[in-house]
Amino acid sequence: MKVAASALALTLVSTPALAQSTDWSGPYIGIFGGYGQVNDDEDERLGFDRNLDGTYGDTVVTGTGADAFGPGFCDGAANSAVAADGCDSDKGSPEAGVRAGYDWQFGSFVVGGLAEYSVTDVEDRVTGFSTTPAYYTFERELESLAAVRARVGYAMGPALIYGTGGYAYGKFDNNFSTSNGANSFNTTEDSEDGHGWQAGGGVEYALGRGLTVTGEYLYTSLDVDSPVVRVGPGSAPATNPFILPPNATGTDMIRSNGRFGAHHVRIGMAYRF
Repeated sequence: MKVAASALALTLVSTPALAQSTDWSGPYIGIFGGYGQVNDDEDERLGFDRNLDGTYGDTVVTGTGADAFGPGFCDGAANSAVAADGCDSDKGSPEAGVRAGYDWQFGSFVVGGLAEYSVTDVEDRVTGFSTTPAYYTFERELESLAAVRARVGYAMGPALIYGTGGYAYGKFDNNFSTSNGANSFNTTEDSEDGHGWQAGGGVEYALGRGLTVTGEYLYTSLDVDSPVVRVGPGSAPATNPFILPPNATGTDMIRSNGRFGAHHVRIGMAYRF
């Protein structure tokens, strides 16, 4: 990213100044690349439904009444079954995509809209630790992102400074893993869609002959349903916390945060017709 940003800055400095009458009106198509990083939620934990009534506010307890998840929770994937060993941080990912849009210029002001699609691999994980000891990790991986946004900018010669915002849709791959080999684990619901919004801003610079370069920052916020994991008896004894009364059938478990957030830094190039 540092190399790409330096190259973009060098291009802007070395490009001859264009006429002050740069016209931003019309359609354009382009490509972009960059890096996405999840917005960590350090307060996230796991939610439990012991009586299977659809409400995730129960506490899983041991036979002595102690909190079976007393060791706590962490943002990321477990390094081992022991909570003291901590977790790996959530992973960012490169991003690449295509976009198309149309702008209208009114004096120095420019308004327009665009649609874009990108592929990425940003991971958002949370882990709970039980007293067994064992870990339980939920992972959601953003595989692709589509957005339709409005754009409002101010033209200054060959440069267009703009803000942008609109609807965003993400496609996710949800996974669950655990070191608990006694209970059974079945996923009863697994939504792969995320809907929400995207907003940010940037600078587009005209190079001439219809070509422009862009540098921008965006924030994406998506609502994503957590998969529901049913923890059943398996080979565990009747004293297992997940199958103690009020329900020997088992316990439903989800991640508590239904919102996915990510920061994106991008550079791109477009051709304006």
